[in-house]
Amino acid sequence: MIRLLVNFLELMLKTFYRDRIYPRFFVLETVARVPYFAYTSVLHLYETMGWWRKADWLKIHFAEAWNELHHLLISEELGGNKYWIDRFVGRSGAFIYYWIIVFVYMVAPRSAYRFMQLVEEHAYHTYDTFLQEHGDELKAQPAPPVAIQYYCCGDLYLFDEFQTDRPPEERRPKIENLFDVFVAIRDDEMEHVKTMIACQRNDAQATFKSPHSPDRVALPENTKVAIDAHTDDFEQEAVEQELVKMP
Repeated sequence: MIRLLVNFLELMLKTFYRDRIYPRFFVLETVARVPYFAYTSVLHLYETMGWWRKADWLKIHFAEAWNELHHLLISEELGGNKYWIDRFVGRSGAFIYYWIIVFVYMVAPRSAYRFMQLVEEHAYHTYDTFLQEHGDELKAQPAPPVAIQYYCCGDLYLFDEFQTDRPPEERRPKIENLFDVFVAIRDDEMEHVKTMIACQRNDAQATFKSPHSPDRVALPENTKVAIDAHTDDFEQEAVEQELVKMP
């Protein structure tokens, strides 16, 4: 079921948005925020009912939604939401996916995290391909103000919060042009992939904590090994796919 949901999303984006890049990003980011809303909704319910209290997870998933919000704002500033049909497609899809993921998360949390891992992997590949195909053009364009504000200015607490495989303040993207913006967005997606992998581990409830938690310890070695092995394989696969496309 999870693979079917992801395949449907990918098919819709490839079919209707093959040559409309920024509307495609708008629809992708509109839907990509939804699972994090679903996770926090269910976790709030569990906390309210006294079943399970995990404030760290609420913070991390909110930070992930906050990150995806800024990806969405960037795509809007670039004109991705200009036409009503794109807004309708993105928001309708988000509404449907929200309720599906709420149900899946309540029944099988690992499957819900697996869904988001696959979506983020698709997003990473989409942005990486875009950078390779339009790099020179993007380097000649200025960065949108919303991107500069998010990545370079103000309080970066939430930016650090979703990057659970890194210590806070380790990553600070350079934003000088539009190319740098999409490099940062692409790399954000890989950080989400890592976090989703960590959430699926058997010992996640005991070991998965906010990067800012005072009692935080490094992720277990077996979790780091799983993350490194998967992301290395995935990034290599993306490189190989790009080489196949080259004449």
